[in-house]
Amino acid sequence: MSTQDVAGRAVIREARPEDDAIVGELLVEAFLTQYAKKLPEVVYTEQRKRELRDVASRREVATVLVAEVDGVVAGTVALYPPGAPGSEAWLPDAADLRGLATAVRYHGSGLGRPLLDAAEALARRWGMAAVCLHVRRGAAGVAGMYMKRGYVREPSGDMDLPSVYLEAYVLRLQG
Repeated sequence: MSTQDVAGRAVIREARPEDDAIVGELLVEAFLTQYAKKLPEVVYTEQRKRELRDVASRREVATVLVAEVDGVVAGTVALYPPGAPGSEAWLPDAADLRGLATAVRYHGSGLGRPLLDAAEALARRWGMAAVCLHVRRGAAGVAGMYMKRGYVREPSGDMDLPSVYLEAYVLRLQG
């Protein structure tokens, strides 16, 4: 299956309550699989898995988007408005992009592109000046994907948490 096939067939829409379970499992599976391969030292606690699965709470404060391929939820991303609980945006008038993930079978297929396109378009509709996000230190491939889209490293937004160091990136929106 080519990249164009999957990305071109994807339908992006806002997540609904009936999507919560599949989106939660998709996040856990994608994060565990990808980090296990690329960063074997990363361990996801049961608490973190519960947080990833709590899509209903996320939908209360953020816009959660899903990508459907052939009628099946195959990817997700969340966009938090400024000041929303859980937002990690460090700039004023900036949305916070979180939880970009695709089903493992679609990793590398380009399915993240239409999800990011939709999230960035939503931030523009909200009148945001920027989109902020964080990438786990050491996840060079993930950081590279964002940089190819125009995100730039902004160390002032880095987060040194007890269990992880997150590097900050920002996309300045035009018009």
